[in-house]
Amino acid sequence: MPDAEHRPHGAGELCPDGAKLYEQALREGRLAAAEAARAPCLTGLGLLHPAPGDPARLEPADPAAALTRMLRGSRSRIAAEHRREEKLVERFEPLLRRYGPHAAGTGAGTPLLRLHSGVQRIDQAITEAMDEASEEVLCVQPRAWPAGQRGETAHDAAHGREQRLLDRGGRIRTLVRRTTAHLPPVRAPHERLRGDSEVRSLDEPTDRLLVMDRTVAFLPADDHGTLALEVHHPALVSYFVTFFERLWRLATPVLPEPVRRPAPHGLTPRQRAIARLLTEGHTDAVIADRLGMNVRTARDHIARLAATLGSESRTQLGFLIARSGILEPEEAAR
Repeated sequence: MPDAEHRPHGAGELCPDGAKLYEQALREGRLAAAEAARAPCLTGLGLLHPAPGDPARLEPADPAAALTRMLRGSRSRIAAEHRREEKLVERFEPLLRRYGPHAAGTGAGTPLLRLHSGVQRIDQAITEAMDEASEEVLCVQPRAWPAGQRGETAHDAAHGREQRLLDRGGRIRTLVRRTTAHLPPVRAPHERLRGDSEVRSLDEPTDRLLVMDRTVAFLPADDHGTLALEVHHPALVSYFVTFFERLWRLATPVLPEPVRRPAPHGLTPRQRAIARLLTEGHTDAVIADRLGMNVRTARDHIARLAATLGSESRTQLGFLIARSGILEPEEAAR
């Protein structure tokens, strides 16, 4: 009989009691069936199976194989959930367009918020909004275009709509990540544009953002690039514009004319960005992710920073950074 104190939980979960019994089974090589009955999830998840010739005892499954199988099932459930979300968006989009709240002054039928699902639908919506713009587009592009056919198609579509805006006398301002600003996949698309196009770089730009003529904005609605939010609400769009302008003033010009910022205390802007993140207590992996570099590169910069300041430990490095005043110009600029 199962233990009366065993609490019910999800079918795909391993409870604390089950985890302890599974560890015991791995340590001892087998587990009595009576003990395993205290945590039915063990057999339900396939972590225990009957011992050959001894039905009163159970043997543990290999943990690596069990984890791989369970993760595979988890990924399948996640993929199914994403497909369900996309179907819901497709079904509700016409209802939102027809019956959702409307912004005053934007005309009947124009929703304050519109959710787009699928790469093609998102690209189509952005192209339509860009073709209606005539003055300025503000863009935050923290990453290069993805590799492969999808990246080439997205790049060609983006170049076409941006060039059409410039040909109409419009202006484009783009923020990119400093660590990628010099890479050909990032520079080349902007260098090909003819017209009033400027690019600046930041250590940590926000996620992708597009604002057209200060009336409509697009931003990601998930982590996979398959959902995007189209915003017409005047207050929200104004907020995005103000936020962009503040980042723009802090950024370093890249195109059309690059500007080399002074290096206070002999440190590069990248090293100062790493120093700031170190004083905030972030790990090497987090620093690398925030600054768009791999962990090995981040650690090389940290080592050079430590050598410059004469630090012999991570704790001492944080103290020396704070005492050196190398971040004071950055704080003053803010």
